[in-house]
Amino acid sequence: QVQLVESGGGLVQAGGSLRLACAASGTIFSIYTMAWYRQVPGKQRELVAAITSGGITNYADSVKGRFTISRDNTKKTVYLEMNSLKLEDTAVYYCNLASRSWGQGTQVTVSS
Repeated sequence: QVQLVESGGGLVQAGGSLRLACAASGTIFSIYTMAWYRQVPGKQRELVAAITSGGITNYADSVKGRFTISRDNTKKTVYLEMNSLKLEDTAVYYCNLASRSWGQGTQVTVSS
């Protein structure tokens, strides 16, 4: 059974940084594209960043230049480094594996 466990969320001031991590278990990890999504109440879940098995990355325009996605296949973990955080980055952040498995989410709150 696939499990994705996110960590690293929290409260941070605008302009600050956070690093999210998502650890996978119960699945092969290295061959799959991993992604981070986020969702705010009343809105659809949106793609933040993705990384393929070969390390090719893709970012939402709203986070380009501020967020960095990376992966460590030996640890079966994907990371999201978030810098220069803005109020509008406040959301629940979800880890996704192969467009089918989801973590439970971790709250990121950016305050002014």
